[in-house]
Amino acid sequence: MTYEPITFSSGAGSEAAECAGWHFAGAGDTLASAAGRPVVVMAHGLGGTMDSGLEPFAEALSKAGLDVLAFDYRGFGSSAGSPRQRVSVRGQLEDYRAALRAAAALPGADPRRLVLWGVSVSGGHVLAAGADRDDVAAVVSLTPMVDGLAAGRHALASHSLGTIARSTAAGLRSRARSLRGGEPVLLPVVNRPGRPGALTLEGCYEDYLSIAGPTWRNEIDASVGLELGNHRPGRLAKHLRCPLLVQIADFDRSAPPYAAAKAAFKGRAEVRHYPCDHFDVWPGKEWFEPAVGHQVAFLTRHLAPASSPTGVG
Repeated sequence: MTYEPITFSSGAGSEAAECAGWHFAGAGDTLASAAGRPVVVMAHGLGGTMDSGLEPFAEALSKAGLDVLAFDYRGFGSSAGSPRQRVSVRGQLEDYRAALRAAAALPGADPRRLVLWGVSVSGGHVLAAGADRDDVAAVVSLTPMVDGLAAGRHALASHSLGTIARSTAAGLRSRARSLRGGEPVLLPVVNRPGRPGALTLEGCYEDYLSIAGPTWRNEIDASVGLELGNHRPGRLAKHLRCPLLVQIADFDRSAPPYAAAKAAFKGRAEVRHYPCDHFDVWPGKEWFEPAVGHQVAFLTRHLAPASSPTGVG
């Protein structure tokens, strides 16, 4: 499967930047209507880039007949923008909405059948970006981080108070530097247990590096914990006007599964459970094929044109 590199603009004024994306054209016309094919907008989770494990998901969906636009946020991967490696909830949601506009303009795409696809942190973003929109036809939220407060409490069960205190202190220093116009304090995105990093649970370092692409950098602005602490996109799931699929890793140590379940209930979601941890649904892991298979089944069922036999029932 091949893709076409594209760019689109996001933001305004001094914050505007060109975001990089990959367009995977959908195969065949199984899901096409007179207006075109449905198109999936896809982005990574915490500090991730589109070349870090997204391609196999995009390929599976495009083979099923959906166009896919995978993209990098401003300041990450192949996208432009500064500061680099800083997670901004407002900025990333702005990028998602800009990507939706770019997806709607793709050749052969149906602008009224947009699909939002997110994982981990972006699994929460899609609930916020898709709320109260009539042009979003479906949302897929994979092992989502939907409640920053719940995630903080979840982390207390697996991290020492000293580790959490050091990360919080680094975040406060980074925020103070940024307010003075200085360079941020950077932490590794993933590291081994007992070392500084955003994700330092046993196995996270090896799991993340197994999918890491060439543009990925193992560093992130240390203020990420402060940024996500009060982020609670799960509350917006009730405002979705379309079918929602929530895929929960029951033993997820990074994104609280009980918070994902509460958001799924609010969004009247179809829910799939997997007896695994956060990274075990990624390519090369045992639960990747079931997870992507459920995504394909969900989307083809809900997006097949009414005249198609697959759309019956």
